[in-house]
Amino acid sequence: MSRIGRMPIAVPAGVTVDIAENNKVTVKGPKGTLERVLPAEMEIKVEGAEIVVSRPNDLKKMKSLHGLTRTLINNMVVGVTDGFEKKLEVNGVGYRASKSGKVLTLNLGYSHPVEMTDPEGIETVMEGQNVIIVKGIDKEKVGQFAAEIRDKRRPEPYKGKGIKYADEVIRRKVGKTGKK
Repeated sequence: MSRIGRMPIAVPAGVTVDIAENNKVTVKGPKGTLERVLPAEMEIKVEGAEIVVSRPNDLKKMKSLHGLTRTLINNMVVGVTDGFEKKLEVNGVGYRASKSGKVLTLNLGYSHPVEMTDPEGIETVMEGQNVIIVKGIDKEKVGQFAAEIRDKRRPEPYKGKGIKYADEVIRRKVGKTGKK
């Protein structure tokens, strides 16, 4: 049985969870409100201060949806209480990032600066000149926007220049060697 799907989700104080028809789950917390329509086959019940997800049968599809549904609800609960964040590092000579209002400006060695506007519900914060922190309550949106920023100039394997996640390890390559 799905070990993750079986685990109950603890609902902290100050968080309300509503389950409407078609498994539309709304989670309200101190940081905001998230709602999501989850697979209709799963049975989601609020028992006291816990949410329990159960599946109707043991078909492969149901087994895979079981753990997914539980994790999605858990991410919503964590999002409205603590929020999510991803750290990006800008490495390279002359590569810089700056923030003015809701616009993040990246100087990445192109002939023009790259400008990106924070999407709804996502906030980017600069830490020094080369660390960007993407914050938000929706894990999916935070990850997506962080990936879009990284895509503007991915790290290259020779000098490690580009935008990388703070916890990412770049596999380095040895450059060319001269003739002997």
